[in-house]
Amino acid sequence: MLRLTTDEQGLLPSTSRRELLRIGGLGGLMWPFVGAAPLQAESTQQVPGFGRAKSVIVVYANGGQSQLETWDPKPAAPAAIRGEFAAIPTAVPGTLVSEYFPRLAKLSDRYAIIRSMSHDDLDHGSATYLALTGRFHTRKSSNPLPASTDAPTHGSILARVRPTSQFPYSAVHINGPAFVPLIAGPGQSGGLLGRDYDPLLLGDVHEKAVGLPGLSQQPNLPTVRLDARKTLLESIDGFTKQLDRGQPIGDVGGLYEQAYRMLASPNCRDAFDLTQESDALRDRYGRNRAGQACLLARRLVEAEVPWVTVFFNQNARGQDDAPNDTDLYGWDTHNDIFVAMKNYLMPRFDLGFSALLEDLENRGLLDTTLVVCMGEFGRAPRIAFEKSFAGQTPGRKHWGAVYSIVMAGAGIQPGMVYGASDKIAAFPTVEKTGPADVTATMFAALGIDPAAHYTDGFGRPFAISEGQPLAGLY
Repeated sequence: MLRLTTDEQGLLPSTSRRELLRIGGLGGLMWPFVGAAPLQAESTQQVPGFGRAKSVIVVYANGGQSQLETWDPKPAAPAAIRGEFAAIPTAVPGTLVSEYFPRLAKLSDRYAIIRSMSHDDLDHGSATYLALTGRFHTRKSSNPLPASTDAPTHGSILARVRPTSQFPYSAVHINGPAFVPLIAGPGQSGGLLGRDYDPLLLGDVHEKAVGLPGLSQQPNLPTVRLDARKTLLESIDGFTKQLDRGQPIGDVGGLYEQAYRMLASPNCRDAFDLTQESDALRDRYGRNRAGQACLLARRLVEAEVPWVTVFFNQNARGQDDAPNDTDLYGWDTHNDIFVAMKNYLMPRFDLGFSALLEDLENRGLLDTTLVVCMGEFGRAPRIAFEKSFAGQTPGRKHWGAVYSIVMAGAGIQPGMVYGASDKIAAFPTVEKTGPADVTATMFAALGIDPAAHYTDGFGRPFAISEGQPLAGLY
């Protein structure tokens, strides 16, 4: 069993953090605090795929992909169930996907489809929390605001139990935060671990030359001047401690070091620079928010960032307010499901997600990167029109009883279908699994015992996961 211990955690007051940002002028970034001693771990647990991954990429389909229109079509079901789309064969005999996934159909021998995901949380906010933390919210089937008592998001847990020494951040969220549908949903922060464990949050990166403009090299800032600024910050910090009779207001040394490492490391700066990629490859991913976010995810994995979450669409349902802006479309397709998916959602997803899988494989990164594509739930089997939502044609309601996700890389058996749903994609028939098991699988892939515990700032223990790794995927 994995045993974790920690020293007392220090916390940085928000006023000191704001002052650091004002002095540093680093584009409004919030640097995570690293004053707490890292947890020590030694594990004897061995499960299939344990430790195969150096990084995890989560591609989050915000709003809830319809299993019937994507990974689990039912061509033999009645029209009111199967919908308007045809199912097409894939590279794996006997496995069907939607006709609007032509690229992903050709790549089906690279990934595994899990068709038996299931839970009973039916609102975007709390279900997003469940997906991104592996735990049910205390207010199930609701849309709660984020709170300091929330369970930490996956990347924050990783930063607590095994912070990386290769990059200033252990976790990065791209194209976020996820709005569910009009506010940032819970489950995307450090939660009860504190803001110092928040992942680095990036928004729209597709129109920027560098994902973090503040990190671009300044021709008038040679290394000697950068070193001088570091010395100045150390002097200011030392003077502050003297003023407080040797008791620092907040141990910002870790924050200074993080900022300095980001500015001083060409590898770190370059990781965010999408202009280093060829125009052809950027086109292959798609010149849009989600596509370029996937490309940046691959670059961050190359820079040895261990956890990257891509919100493939930032909005769960942005089409209500901007029906002509494809970037704002989400998978929450209560009405107009076939128009939205055919013309906006599926072509872009087929392009960007397939490019990510191909690119990782071509660069030899897929063997050591676990890729997980998931949303918060699926959609109802029966098509219906909902008067309380915008749109002119029917769609599908929220449905958590069964839905599909995809995993690839890091030893996952390619081409397999794990679990199954019934003939109308309403309930699982075999291998019922849930978000906690996905959480356990991801941490096990990184070589971290999911049954182990971490502690918060008050020393309270919390299990990394309440689920079990999906050994049948290997």
